[in-house]
Amino acid sequence: MPQKRPGKAWMEMVRGNNRFVEGKPRHPRQGIDRRESLAHVQNPDVVLFGCSDSRLAAEIIFDKGLGDLFVVRNAGQVVSESAIGSLEYAVGVLNVPLVVILGHDECGAVAAAIESQKPDAAPLPPAINSLVTQIVPSVKEAAAAASVSPDKADPVEAGRLHIQHTIAQMLEQSEMISEAVAAGTLGIVGANYKLAEGRVVVDTMVGITELPEE
Repeated sequence: MPQKRPGKAWMEMVRGNNRFVEGKPRHPRQGIDRRESLAHVQNPDVVLFGCSDSRLAAEIIFDKGLGDLFVVRNAGQVVSESAIGSLEYAVGVLNVPLVVILGHDECGAVAAAIESQKPDAAPLPPAINSLVTQIVPSVKEAAAAASVSPDKADPVEAGRLHIQHTIAQMLEQSEMISEAVAAGTLGIVGANYKLAEGRVVVDTMVGITELPEE
């Protein structure tokens, strides 16, 4: 059984982010005792799937400590077999009650996806292209909604849509995760991190029916 309800786990993330934004982090659970207590076991409350961007340091922006977050990252937080496997490990083995999909503004992967749609765009290296290709549908959707060409898509809107598409892909490709959401034992939050403000802004919630008071 998960140690917390999804809504409670998320509100603890919100409180930590508020402390970070206000410049009053507590840096909890980072001492010697905590480190030693985790030498042979882990019991995180949240699995966070985010972008690899150096400015998106999950434990810092949510004011968390050792063992609090199970973090999965790649450029552009795009769904892959390894990412799904890591998420399923957190959900199925560690009984984590909450998945957070975290994007951010000024994302280089989103910018590369938009750039790739220019008629004269240079070809990308194959491995990078495999990541960027998964963001292109969000770029095209954002462009269509704004009635502009894909290479003129709004990166903020493309990034927001990509977060939603990432959640949809994860639920489609992982029976374990979709069943946990249906059972009420797992919630999903899709959010965007504002680099200048330090604020995490919620875009999408799945499987979270109630939130405790802050």
